[in-house]
Amino acid sequence: MKAAVYYENGPPSVLKYEDVPDPDLMPGGIIIRVEAVSIEGGDTLNRQGGALVGRPHIVGYQAAGEIVALDKDVTGFQIGDKVVTVGFNGSHAALRSVPARTAWKIPEGSDVKSCAAVPVPFGTAHDCLFEFGRLKQGETVLVQAGASGVGIAAIQLAKRAGARVLATASSDDRLERLKPLGLDHGINYKIDDVAQAVMKLTDNRGVDLVVDSVGGSTLQGSILSLGYRGRVSMVGAAGREPMRVDVGSLMAGNRSLTGVFLGAEIATDRVHDMIQSLVDEVAHGKLKALIDKTFPLSDAAAAHAYIESRKAVGRVLLIP
Repeated sequence: MKAAVYYENGPPSVLKYEDVPDPDLMPGGIIIRVEAVSIEGGDTLNRQGGALVGRPHIVGYQAAGEIVALDKDVTGFQIGDKVVTVGFNGSHAALRSVPARTAWKIPEGSDVKSCAAVPVPFGTAHDCLFEFGRLKQGETVLVQAGASGVGIAAIQLAKRAGARVLATASSDDRLERLKPLGLDHGINYKIDDVAQAVMKLTDNRGVDLVVDSVGGSTLQGSILSLGYRGRVSMVGAAGREPMRVDVGSLMAGNRSLTGVFLGAEIATDRVHDMIQSLVDEVAHGKLKALIDKTFPLSDAAAAHAYIESRKAVGRVLLIP
């Protein structure tokens, strides 16, 4: 099969398009013919410095396509079903082998490309808001990196839950594109100090919850944006900076900081069922997965470079 591979960590240019052996069918697993790869933030981070399980290494968490093989013990799926899958690596390829437990059925006739962008970003946003963020109707949420996959999901889910939604992005144009999803107020972090802007928009009250997928220096701004008993759900490190924060600023307002990692519970019934419901809602148009651009799998290096330019609004896909 064809795959986008690399032999060493580094910039997007380390990605090569090569022939590699087809993956083996694992016990309790399925193999899909990939139709769309959703490039996740962790994919670019792993390419830069993550472990290589082999040489060549195929990076990638998330891909959707058609089941072409399944283990005899797998139930609930059959050959020909369209599914979206998650795994620790292997998405940037024409074929992918994963445990059936980390696959979700795409409703018949639905857009595979949109559903390819659901499990990790939408599942993460849902956990940040509800399972760990304890969001209630009428509260105010700040979504850092609103144009990211997690950000786009969090804006929609928070608005639907009855929250007032603020979000940050690197340009006014990117913020404008988020308004149809439920954004109430945008903050251009290239121009404005985020915490100061939040206080101005909330009459110095601060927000009840921050979804922060950036980390680094942005995390301190998230903490400073909180109101009394405010919470930060921290997920990921898209900012690629060290996590240096003054946690002492949490105490005076009885504020809290919680780390969120969807992968720790992705095989549980709770998360599996939650992701399936999100896939179904995107498939039926109740939630929207924004696709910014698609690239051929052979142009994976260009796709990764485009993501790192921070110009995308939504997900970037690879098409084998």
